[in-house]
Amino acid sequence: MYKLMIVDDSQIICNRIERAVRGMMIEVVATAANGKEAVELFKLHRPNLITMDLNMPEVDGLTAIRQIIAQDARVSILVVSAVSDRRTGLKALHSGARGFVQKPFTDEKLIIGLNKLINPIIR
Repeated sequence: MYKLMIVDDSQIICNRIERAVRGMMIEVVATAANGKEAVELFKLHRPNLITMDLNMPEVDGLTAIRQIIAQDARVSILVVSAVSDRRTGLKALHSGARGFVQKPFTDEKLIIGLNKLINPIIR
């Protein structure tokens, strides 16, 4: 069973992700509305999967990714963001994220993105 933390300032997106992973071997252990909460909740719940928005209040996703990866480089982070420019996506990957799904997304694209983190052999 994988432990997932959802990080997004939109409750609608959090609910969508939570619904999309039902039936998978994934348990949602925490949700955070910004990067600051994400870093704090990571310490508490130690999820091995994270979906991370980039544009959030207080602490943005790129900063949160770097802070979380500094605590545990084994965590798999999937960026789920409306930010679509190549440079930002590359920054997220260089910061430690392992995948990127652009908003708006389908449940299928989200599940494919998560499965690539769970089963790195799937391409």
